[in-house]
Formats: sequence, structure tokens, C-alpha cells
Amino acid sequence: MRFVVDANLSPKVAGYLRDGGHDAVHVAEVGLLSADDSVIMDWAREHQRVIISNDSDFGTLLAQQGAADPSFVLFRQLQDRKADGLVALLLANLDAVADDLTAGAVVTLTPRHLRVRPLPIRRAT
Repeated sequence: MRFVVDANLSPKVAGYLRDGGHDAVHVAEVGLLSADDSVIMDWAREHQRVIISNDSDFGTLLAQQGAADPSFVLFRQLQDRKADGLVALLLANLDAVADDLTAGAVVTLTPRHLRVRPLPIRRAT
């Protein structure tokens, strides 16, 4: 799977994912360290990468745009975890959500919870 790791997470996250056999870059590695979320989202879409962040703004942007991609992994309640712990949590759940991420989804991971929301996010009527 191909990932782009947001600036609010350590570049070590991308490194650990690469060590695990995944194609992962940190936004700093592709010149997007200070880019707006919308720019990062456009870049991820163009390069067919799943965004990894602990910033829920990506989910908000996806919902506002009614977008079907890019997929997004949101870490919640994990601010105190180190990069290796975040990656371990993601990799422990990746098989369960890989098809969803490929199809387009927002995946939320907490220490005790996994939530998958297919894209595009439909507004309640």
C-alpha cells in the first residue's frame, strides 16, 4: 500500500512503514511540510496514496468535497504514542481495512476501536 504521512506525525512513521515493506513518504520528503491540507490531499490523490494523520481536518475536507478519494487513516487518542507504536497499530489492522482503503475510505484507529467510513461521505438527509 502507498502512504503519505502528514506533518503532525514523525517522519519515523514513514520509515517504519517502509521497513514493513510499504511505499511510504513523509510530507517533508516531497516538499509539502508546510502545505495546506487541501494541497496534501490533492497530492495524495494524484499519487494514489493513503493519507495518515492525527488531524481530522482531512476527513472534513473529504466530506465537504464529497470526494471518493484519497483514503485517509486517522489516529485518535494516540498523541502520546511513539512512531513505532502508531505503525504497529496500523499494521495490526491493515489486513482488515486494506480493501476499504483501496476502494476509498476514512479509517479511524484508537487504542480500542476501529471504524471504517466509505467514501464519499454522504450527508445526512
